Amino acid sequence: MRTGLDKLLNLIKISFSIIMPATWLSPTQIYFPKPEYFDTPDVVAIGGDLSADRLLLAYSMGIFPWYNEDEPILWWSPDPRMVLFPDELKVSKSMRPFFNQNKFRVTYNIDFQGVMRHCMLNQRKGQDGTWINEDMIKSYSELHERGFAHSVEVWEGDEIVGGLYGVAVGRIFFGESMFTKVPNASKFGFITFVQKLREMNFLLIDCQQETRHLTSLGGRLISRTAFYEILKKNKT
Repeated sequence: MRTGLDKLLNLIKISFSIIMPATWLSPTQIYFPKPEYFDTPDVVAIGGDLSADRLLLAYSMGIFPWYNEDEPILWWSPDPRMVLFPDELKVSKSMRPFFNQNKFRVTYNIDFQGVMRHCMLNQRKGQDGTWINEDMIKSYSELHERGFAHSVEVWEGDEIVGGLYGVAVGRIFFGESMFTKVPNASKFGFITFVQKLREMNFLLIDCQQETRHLTSLGGRLISRTAFYEILKKNKT
């Protein structure tokens, strides 16, 4: 866990490097600045709340929350941005036996909260703690009940061994987090899900941040300008 000094230094960093040029949000008025007014490359707004209506507006504008529990809510629109176009999905030779043998079973929206909690508890290399908290679980569960947030569950027998969740707005899926308990389980679920989205004519999977894992699956970086051009198509 971070020390008190680490927390203080982090808050100072946020104050001078992020908060000053970003937009402060009202806790009651649901609003985000338009993309053409973004002054920062990553964090574009601070504060507000995690209400389902605010989250829906945020995702429709390509914005998502990501913050530590002891910090104000930070709203991100990265530049550049990691995305995956369904037609560019890569399935490595090493993964093919898993599909040929039907190694795992994949379901959708069977245990949304369970997937979020698995993601919350999942240990990630280079990260101390998690950004997923009870407030997020409550808000995204409401989005799930309203038909916008979705989960993918990966099973080995009767045990859930991997999964992911995110938000679908129009024909864009905004991926939030994934977890795995056994090797390749989350990758199996992700590949299966992307193939399903491709059949449904989805335009894009938003992966948010660049990782080697996502790059190996066909993800790539695009500019925020290019990303917002795709968002415009999603509204037509």
